[in-house]
Amino acid sequence: MTRLPPGQIETRRFPIVGERAPTEDLAADPSSWSLTIDGLVSSPLEIDLDSFLSNADQSIRFDVHCVTSWTRFDTEFTGVPLSNLLDRAGVAPDARFVSFVAYSQRDHHTSLPLELARSNSWLVHSVDGEPLPLEHGGPVRVVTPGRYFYKSLKWVKRIELLAEDRLGWWEENSSYHNNADPATGTERFTTGSLRPEQLRRFLEAPSYDKYRTRVMLGLDLREWAPATRDLSRLYLKNCDLRGVDLSGSDLRGSNLSLSDLRGANLSGADLSASDLEGADFCGADLTGADLSGCALSATRFTGPDGGASVSGVVLDGAWGLLEDQEAYLRAQGLL
Repeated sequence: MTRLPPGQIETRRFPIVGERAPTEDLAADPSSWSLTIDGLVSSPLEIDLDSFLSNADQSIRFDVHCVTSWTRFDTEFTGVPLSNLLDRAGVAPDARFVSFVAYSQRDHHTSLPLELARSNSWLVHSVDGEPLPLEHGGPVRVVTPGRYFYKSLKWVKRIELLAEDRLGWWEENSSYHNNADPATGTERFTTGSLRPEQLRRFLEAPSYDKYRTRVMLGLDLREWAPATRDLSRLYLKNCDLRGVDLSGSDLRGSNLSLSDLRGANLSGADLSASDLEGADFCGADLTGADLSGCALSATRFTGPDGGASVSGVVLDGAWGLLEDQEAYLRAQGLL
């Protein structure tokens, strides 16, 4: 049996995902980090960085699975099991969930059932023997083996014990699945975000202004023939766009993460500053497309369905490519 869950791609790299930096105060002085554990506990805790590091020398090794479809085997983290800290705080009998809150410009947070968090979650300060870089959640982050990595919060600031669940940022804003088990490949997202009549109105819309930055999820858009080329800031996540003609489109600032664009025509399209993580462009025409500043972790340009046409593609400032895709683009003279 393969260790690689359905839909995942193995990498030895550790792509940056989500926010790239914490709040300004923590970024300026990581040593100022502290953690609060409160809510339904008998003895709330305040822990500074020195106190944490003095009691966080255990290690755990597990496979990291990102929802954008990359997997990194045998990643070693050093820190302390969350259960050790919960035992110190004294969890109240009516606590059922754990909310993790980050030092984050957008107040990022996620949650887990208490039983799962107690058995699986750790607070860690190092990865593969080196201190966690700031962009990967240093100085201290949460990791939760056996769940997609969005359940492993960067820059943890507060751990609150709750009687009722509180949906996390990704779960609330992008319909990421709250259970997040990668084993079956079916718990990346919840169900699609538009009813059939709403989808019909989108497909027939003369303008897309009302849809900009609204997350539209899991849609079958193979019959889409956009009435305008102004498609900027459309968030079409995990959508089926196979064979769609988007040539010359303005897709700046869009989010096409995990969408299937195999065989699509994106020649001359401007996708600059877009989130293309996990998107599949195999066999697509990207001739002359602008992908500058794009997030490209687990983005596919070549695979069993053939390679994308990439002559003249602009990749300035794009980041996150996995090894095999970087090799393909390099062979095409783009890197």
